[in-house]
Amino acid sequence: MNEKINRRRLIQGAGAVAASAALINAPRFNRLASAQDQVTLTWWDYYQLPNGPAVQAQLDSYTSANPNVKIERTYIPFADLKQKLLQGAAAGDLPDIVVIDNPDHQAFASLGILEDLTDKVTAWGQASSYFEGPWNSTVFQGKNYGIPDNSNCLVLWSNDDVLAAKSVTVPTNWEELTAAVTALSENDVYGLAVSGIKSEEGTFQWLPFLWETGADIPTIDSDGGRKALQLWTDYVNNGWMSKSILNWGQADVLTQFETGKAAMMVNGPWQIPTIKTDVPDLKWSVATLPVDAQGASILGGENTAIVAGGKNVDAAWDLLTWRQTDEPLKTYLLAAGKLPSKADLAQDEAWTGDPIVNVFIEQLKVAKPRAYGDKYPDISAAIQDAIQGAVSGQTTVEEALKKAQETITPLLPQG
Repeated sequence: MNEKINRRRLIQGAGAVAASAALINAPRFNRLASAQDQVTLTWWDYYQLPNGPAVQAQLDSYTSANPNVKIERTYIPFADLKQKLLQGAAAGDLPDIVVIDNPDHQAFASLGILEDLTDKVTAWGQASSYFEGPWNSTVFQGKNYGIPDNSNCLVLWSNDDVLAAKSVTVPTNWEELTAAVTALSENDVYGLAVSGIKSEEGTFQWLPFLWETGADIPTIDSDGGRKALQLWTDYVNNGWMSKSILNWGQADVLTQFETGKAAMMVNGPWQIPTIKTDVPDLKWSVATLPVDAQGASILGGENTAIVAGGKNVDAAWDLLTWRQTDEPLKTYLLAAGKLPSKADLAQDEAWTGDPIVNVFIEQLKVAKPRAYGDKYPDISAAIQDAIQGAVSGQTTVEEALKKAQETITPLLPQG
């Protein structure tokens, strides 16, 4: 879809806000109580266990305190949500509120599907309380189109017994990382496991290495970009990482780590409940990613947005801002096993008191969003091709990144 969607044209019946002037001026939407002020908000997300029940409990809490509001929540599988939004825009059938994977946020903003919340955000005055990465993922062309819902990032996981047996300490920089994977790789055990699969998971795992060199996607064909891709290529060629990384998703990486086939891995906090259940006796630890020129990680997680031109924008905004107040937000995030996007809440003992989770909070401070405009999916595909070509040996690192740069540069936001 190359043209912005005109919500006025596509959504029949969009018009004046149903709320009265009293509602607009009230600091909380729940001050309305009369029957004529009953509001039904529709909500789409792709949350399953444990996120689904956690968000449903939060929404139920809001409607209990706001009996004039009804929320109709619809689950849509992750793989289908983007297409459902596009189809809904064309058919005039969209929800009031939608949960969006943060790298997709700018693309939907560019299509005109999301409400411009800039004025509301300014009046709200809470933007500065968020980590920079999560907040920037909601911004497109200087305007705000949503609020971060939750965050995650990647760190380095280590098998404590394997490292101890080899007298290897957890690496803190690339030189130490190379020494560690060399010492830890033996027989059918690899020093490190990552996901290099031809999907967003592969891009997600490689970008922190690119950023740590000081390079970025617009400068991917550079000394830094070549260093980052050469690192993975050399590790595979030397037998320190399996060539199968090109087919592994992040769940497969976890399996390699759990079964002792990988001494270290790069992965996210969503694996914590799984590894504790699967291998409760495994001794493991996490640390921030080894640095090169600088520290970096990648931002994962979701944002919430309001669909443009709907009649319940004010009611939807009240719900979204209520969800970001400390108590309902903390309860939801802990139940869902998620990290806060708010820097102040991240200092709560619920997260800082857990030494494992606290590492992710520290890493989140330097996590970057995939905020490269509405053509990001095509940009990511070019990066995936470069990873696949260089690591497999089908092309050189130089050739792979030269081709990637030629593809990516015209896709980047101009100016």
